[in-house]
Amino acid sequence: MATQSTLRFGAQTDEVTSLLRIVNMVRTGDATTRPEIGKITGLGRGVVTQRVDHAIELGYLEDAEFGPSSGGRAPRTLRFRGERGTIIVCALGALHIHVGIAALDGDILDQTHRAWDIARGPAETLAEAMGMIDELVARGPKAPVWAVAVGIPGPVDFASGRPVAPPIMPGWNGFDLRRQFEQRYQAPVWVDNDVNLLAFGERARRREEHPDLIYCKVGSGIGAGLLSYGHIHRGANGAAGDIGHVRVRESDALCRCGKTGCLEAVAGGWALVRDAEAAIAAGATGSVAQQAKDGIAPTPESIARAAENGDALAIGLIQRSARDVGESIAALVNMFNPGVIVIGGAVAAAGELFLAEVRQRVYELSLPLATRDLSIVQSVDDEREPLRGGADMAREQLFDITFPRWFAQGHPTLDAVHGAA
Repeated sequence: MATQSTLRFGAQTDEVTSLLRIVNMVRTGDATTRPEIGKITGLGRGVVTQRVDHAIELGYLEDAEFGPSSGGRAPRTLRFRGERGTIIVCALGALHIHVGIAALDGDILDQTHRAWDIARGPAETLAEAMGMIDELVARGPKAPVWAVAVGIPGPVDFASGRPVAPPIMPGWNGFDLRRQFEQRYQAPVWVDNDVNLLAFGERARRREEHPDLIYCKVGSGIGAGLLSYGHIHRGANGAAGDIGHVRVRESDALCRCGKTGCLEAVAGGWALVRDAEAAIAAGATGSVAQQAKDGIAPTPESIARAAENGDALAIGLIQRSARDVGESIAALVNMFNPGVIVIGGAVAAAGELFLAEVRQRVYELSLPLATRDLSIVQSVDDEREPLRGGADMAREQLFDITFPRWFAQGHPTLDAVHGAA
């Protein structure tokens, strides 16, 4: 049956195109009744009925409750069957693993989080992450896995899913992450930079706005995810937005990437910890220094909290970081002209103290036209954001990009997604 559908649709491009469009319109909520579909697409009632019936036959749509009447018979609404499959999201950070299970509509069904040093290497890290995922799958809905989204804290060649010389991930360069997950879960896998997942999360939150947006994460490292009219911009090789390794004027600080003067080596969380420890050794006082004397080493999070609470050393470190970050963001503003800049990460958790310095530098150094309608805001403090972003990235790949390759089968397969069938 699936083979017959594939052959039939292969010879009728217009039918394929309209069917895919109808499924996605219902999936995204752009149209939820047959009359709405006809009005938006311009298709006749009989054609709409035929396409909807076929989508129901293939298992993508189903009839739901009746909608409001506009004077005649109330139309029956349609719903996308998001429960037919699940999406696995694995968000790896420098010092944590965060995994979750999402429905096809993007809702996070279950999640778990664990502290972990990614420098322990791919074998140990993936064994740990997959063990966490397996626990979620075992207690979750009995639906097949349709996709896996993986985020890592380093540069990614998106086409191959392989990390490329990630500074804080020794042993990961060129590692075939995609193959590891595909073999385990028999589902298509997409690997992206962790900041891009956060940008996808913001896109999902602002779905109606189609934003030109920059998400800047200032945590242990620094990176930016770029959205242009709602579409992620990765660049030719996936390196777009890697502002953590932009050169800072008059700095000779050695970066973890091996170069000197990188923004991350001056303003990143690990650089703040380094400078806090040096200041404490030189006699600095305050809450951060007292904690260090009590055996509690400073972290980016603790420095941000101390700054909010008025610690002089922490305030100085946070403000200096924000000024340097703001200068690099200003260059992006002049080139990219976003409408929104979202600041997140452990260092940016200092809140308005950090944002105020960033805003000052951006408005000072950017063109007036580029900042006329610009807003600079803090990210929502929700640990589920990278999971939502990963689910949104996978849904885009499934339904906006690869859908024509596999829809006639009723579910994605590795061969179909990769174009082998």
